[in-house]
Amino acid sequence: MLEIEDLHQYYSGSHILRGVNLAAPAGRVTALLGRNGVGKSTLLKALLGLLPLRGGRIRWQGEDISGWPTHRRVRAGIGYVPQGRDIFGRLTVEENLRMGLAGLRGQAARQVPDEIYALFPVLRDMRRRRGGDLSGGQQQQLAIGRALAARPRLLVLDEPTEGIQPSIIKEIEAVIRQLAAGGEMTILLVEQYYDFAASLADRYAVMSRGEVVRQGAGVEMQDEAVRGLLAI
Repeated sequence: MLEIEDLHQYYSGSHILRGVNLAAPAGRVTALLGRNGVGKSTLLKALLGLLPLRGGRIRWQGEDISGWPTHRRVRAGIGYVPQGRDIFGRLTVEENLRMGLAGLRGQAARQVPDEIYALFPVLRDMRRRRGGDLSGGQQQQLAIGRALAARPRLLVLDEPTEGIQPSIIKEIEAVIRQLAAGGEMTILLVEQYYDFAASLADRYAVMSRGEVVRQGAGVEMQDEAVRGLLAI
């Protein structure tokens, strides 16, 4: 469903992405791992069209989307949960979720889907509260719910466990597992937390210095000594 081919990106003359190749199979969870500064977030911004490509190609559902603007990629079914959440602190929980409906039309654009509240009951309980009043974990749930409100076929999550308390990490893990179990959503999970990624991954890839240096089936992560590679 998602194919990234020979992707290159630069910042101020520095070669950040060096010919990245990555595939995320349809209906599966692909975990992209790596230490800070290896280019993971830059790769996601390029995938979403937030950064122009300096080389390479991105294919989505068989179509080259490398030159598409961000809004067109979102309307084509790509949902993004950024690192740091980026919720609107002055808007209520419900208003934040409704922001995710902006690319939809008709009745679907008017009401937050009930399934969002079913996945995250705390958001229903707090739907009249301002997003800035929520805890970090609750804000992460809100950010995921906002992305899901657009009914994506590809969900991209950038470090969803960062700064989150263990109890909510477990809740987020359960939600991702539930979404993946349906087999209709492709999930690209960018993580540093090995155990969280390993528990969910059908496929994995490891980045180092702007390149994908190892990838394979999720069940091979321990056999391939991925944890040791991340600790280097």
